[in-house]
Amino acid sequence: MAGGGEKIKWGIIGPGNIAQKFALDLELSTTSEIAAVGSRSLERAVAFGEQFDVPNQYGSYEEVARDPAVDIVYVATPHTMHYEHTLLCLQAGKHVLCEKPFAINARESAHLIEIARQRGLFLMEAMWVRYLPAMTKVREWLKADLIGEARIVKADYGICIDWDPKHRLFDPELGGGALLDLGVYPISFASMVYGEQPEQIFSTARIGETGVDEQFSLLFSYPGGKSAVINSGTRLKTPHEAYILGTKGSIRIPVFPSGRRAELVVNDKIVDVFEDSSEGRGSRYEAEEAVRCLRSGRTESAVMPLDETLGVMRTMDRIRREWGVTYRADR
Repeated sequence: MAGGGEKIKWGIIGPGNIAQKFALDLELSTTSEIAAVGSRSLERAVAFGEQFDVPNQYGSYEEVARDPAVDIVYVATPHTMHYEHTLLCLQAGKHVLCEKPFAINARESAHLIEIARQRGLFLMEAMWVRYLPAMTKVREWLKADLIGEARIVKADYGICIDWDPKHRLFDPELGGGALLDLGVYPISFASMVYGEQPEQIFSTARIGETGVDEQFSLLFSYPGGKSAVINSGTRLKTPHEAYILGTKGSIRIPVFPSGRRAELVVNDKIVDVFEDSSEGRGSRYEAEEAVRCLRSGRTESAVMPLDETLGVMRTMDRIRREWGVTYRADR
């Protein structure tokens, strides 16, 4: 492990689009650098390595997990491979930041958490939205009781893409569907606000011809009459907004989930606005959180605790069971 003054060295598994965004953000960080990249195609690994000046380029994921220069691995492969590749790294003694969704289901998630805790390794879900400065400010406002008790959460994240049965969002073999890829953001947001999972879930969904959810609406019910209203989809663009309505005021995030702005409203007036003018997409903040945890000897983040990640996965399992949407990993 790198010392306090040295950069933490990352390995990347799966040099696709999301990994490229992560790498671009790491270039803005003063605490991290990429030491290795692995792909099933050595050619892709070499191309990624040349683009981001990565010294060790491998034609397998196993080589990244075994590389002694690597402190922590970022798993950026498709959903259905998160469990396998995170487990590979943990068994090799590596700390892991795993892209969302953490796994396909709660059973896979629970096993990864168990292994990490047994081995004393750091493990965190890469819910990058949770670490954005605007979202940090939202948590500060909530903790300061500036809107009173949060009673209603409203959030959406839906996009409209052309239907293609081979696209990963429509392919059940790749964990396709709106819920795991897009809906996880507003569901995790509600979990962050309330600090618990819903008691009751009411939902409706449009299941496409490939057998995955293409659109859905959720109503979560919590103790004390609190609720969350969530909409998402892959063939229906939504406004991309989030609200927290409290007994004293409200919070609005006008561009959700990637918002750089948060508004605090009291007595129908905007009384505070947070604007984030930093560079990058936001992955740098989750990487910096991982670095802070590693340097302080913590094996999980208080911002995205493993028990909460598992709770969100259990909630999504409940939703999929109601819809009858299953994946190979569920069998």
